[in-house]
Amino acid sequence: MNIIVVGLSHKTAPIEIRERLAVPESRQGEALSRLCSYPGIREGILLSTCNRVEVYAVVEQLESGYARVQEFLADTHLSLSSEQLTPHLYWHADDHAIGHLFRVAASLDSMIVGESQILGQLKDAFEMALAHKRSGVILNKVVKKAISVAKRVRTETKIAETAVSVSYAAVELAKKIFSNLGEKTVLLVGAGEMGKLAAKHLIANGVQRVMITTRDSHSAIDLAKRFNGVPIPFDEFRSELAAADIVLCSTGASQYLIRTEDIQKAVRQRMNRPIFLIDISVPRNIEPSVKDVDNAFLFDIDDLEMRVEQNREERQHEALRAERMVKDEVGVIGQWLKSLEVIPTIVALRNRAEEIKRSELDKTLGRLGSLSPEERGVVEGLASAIVNKLLHGPLVTLKAEAHSAGGTMFVEAARRFFNLDGVTASAPLDDAERADRLDDPAPLVTPGRVSGCAGLEHQSPQKTTDEDP
Repeated sequence: MNIIVVGLSHKTAPIEIRERLAVPESRQGEALSRLCSYPGIREGILLSTCNRVEVYAVVEQLESGYARVQEFLADTHLSLSSEQLTPHLYWHADDHAIGHLFRVAASLDSMIVGESQILGQLKDAFEMALAHKRSGVILNKVVKKAISVAKRVRTETKIAETAVSVSYAAVELAKKIFSNLGEKTVLLVGAGEMGKLAAKHLIANGVQRVMITTRDSHSAIDLAKRFNGVPIPFDEFRSELAAADIVLCSTGASQYLIRTEDIQKAVRQRMNRPIFLIDISVPRNIEPSVKDVDNAFLFDIDDLEMRVEQNREERQHEALRAERMVKDEVGVIGQWLKSLEVIPTIVALRNRAEEIKRSELDKTLGRLGSLSPEERGVVEGLASAIVNKLLHGPLVTLKAEAHSAGGTMFVEAARRFFNLDGVTASAPLDDAERADRLDDPAPLVTPGRVSGCAGLEHQSPQKTTDEDP
């Protein structure tokens, strides 16, 4: 079995291609069923966002698996031929596929490194696959680990703590000047997109009172409804400056709308309480000399861009730490996958021992004649104890060597020593946890197929959790 990912993203494909390949939520169940109907594809998850479309799959053969998934993607939109699609695709297998998934979940592969939306989108994709029984033992384990890795990255690094957009940088600066934004009033002058976005971020961070003014009174009224604010007539907004703790200016005017004397007057009326001004307009709409007014703090677009660039550099530094975490976690999941390779042999060995034990017990108990239940229990317990002690050494060695370079050699040797080629281990694994309990010496381990879209009806869908399984 191999884990693969085939997909495209904002790094490899223009939006015209991405939007044509995107699969809406209403069609994802059907798409997953179609994906797993291809020969050799045992499990599948479809991640479709505005910036990426990716298929994660467990396949029987690597090359044919790549070909089947590429065929599936081309068939998702019939007007998009395989020739048009191929130049934009990337392919990863096994450790590289797992590492890619971990990086995606931790937003290390996002357009904005450190953004949080992608983790929720991955969780939704996983839930969809579980609901349609298309994710099995292997992808269940790998995706849950990806979610855990993403949480670890966000907890142990500062990758998401600094603003990397102009609008949010304005909020970050406001927080430095005012400890509690919930008590502050914002005046939005103009209807520029960055100004509106900054106002939205300020409201999300606690601001409750917003005043809005634009040259178009209808636009001001509409924006006031959108932000649950108060519209102000444009020719009267200067008289409201004293009531504003934060002034956002984002217009298309070609001259200064707010001059130094306006702010001097406002500060006097505010009894020298600080006023924070953000000029996102180009050309600038707030006179630069406002910076010289005591208790007035003015930042223009260049100031914000400089802060954003500093924050980007800090995020990149934190991203390097996150990359090291991802590498370590890929190694952990790689060891678990190697342990799955010995499960059929361990199962076959236990089944062989159980078969011999049961056969000999039947003969012995038949010769002993009438025994009490307690006596039969003693005989059966003796047989089980002997079997478990004889198997202990081989099983411990198999599990220990599963992670070594010579693991395959030990598996082959065990199958030959105990003549296991004719012994099957056909019972399906219920979930990933059964695969993790190989160290339990008492119960018989009875996994066989550890994955398979066709066999997933035997599995109970597991609810996504943020905990590492």
